[in-house]
Parts: sequence; C-alpha cells; structure tokens
Amino acid sequence: MKKVGIIMGSDSDLPVIRKATDMLDSLGIPYEAHVYSAHRTPVQARDFAIRARENGFGVLIAAAGMAAHLAGAIAANTTLPVIGIPCTGPCLEGLDALLSTVQMPTGIPVATVAVNGGGNAALLAAQILALEDAGLAEKLEAKREKDARNVLEKDAGIMARLKEAK
Repeated sequence: MKKVGIIMGSDSDLPVIRKATDMLDSLGIPYEAHVYSAHRTPVQARDFAIRARENGFGVLIAAAGMAAHLAGAIAANTTLPVIGIPCTGPCLEGLDALLSTVQMPTGIPVATVAVNGGGNAALLAAQILALEDAGLAEKLEAKREKDARNVLEKDAGIMARLKEAK
C-alpha cells in the first residue's frame, strides 16, 4: 500500500494532524509526518514533494494556518494529489488559511477540507488510495456502515430522552 505524506507548517498544527493520523491508523494506512515550512524551509518542502512519488507516497496532506502557502507549494512540486488542511491561526479563525488554500491557480490543484479538518483529510486520502486497493475500499465501506449505525442508535435514543424530560 502506498503511504500518505503529511506535512505541517509548524508543530503547532499537530493537534489537527493528530486527527488525520488517528484516522489513518484506524484504517491501517502507513504515513510519515514532517514539519516543513513553505517560507522558512522551502528547499526541504520542495525536496520532499519532488521525491514523494519515488519514496512510496500516493497522496500528500499539507496543513498550515495564516497565509497557508504550504499546500500550494507542495502541489507545485508534485503531480500526486495534495489535500490542504487550513488551520486556525491567531486571527480570522482560519478564514485566511481557508482562502489561501482553496484559491490555487489553474494547473496546480489542491483539494481542500474544512478548517482544522484533519479527519476528513485522512478519509479523502484513504478514498484516493482505495481506487487501487480493494481491501482499503472495504474498510472505508465498513466505517461508513458503522458510522450510520451509530447515528441510527442516537436517533432511536433521542425520543426516549425527550419523553423522559417531560
């Protein structure tokens, strides 16, 4: 199975990345995580992206806040799918990062999930990898079914709780 490469612009993004790594762990997907900045370590970020395919990666996740150039910088240096996670920063509650991540020029696409959406980034990465991995596709289907059962259990319990409140 191909690996997922995870790049965060700062170690302060780790709580968001933890959502992604927990999801990847639950699906049995191998990954590597690194801190590379589009601005402070551009050479290392570029080298990682350029060598990602030959190093066994199938999809990359890039998380950054504020100017959030990391996903675009990574995408500019690889033809692998790149998923951007805009992270909440000290101002604008992540809106600045969201806009920076989604406004990529034609020719350098970045798939973008919600602000702090590490879990969905991992699931999207899994869906991309599952295009070539039937076992992973089955795990994703089983997860969806389990999630649906959990919602239906909550649905069944809500009327009972509302009746008790009367």
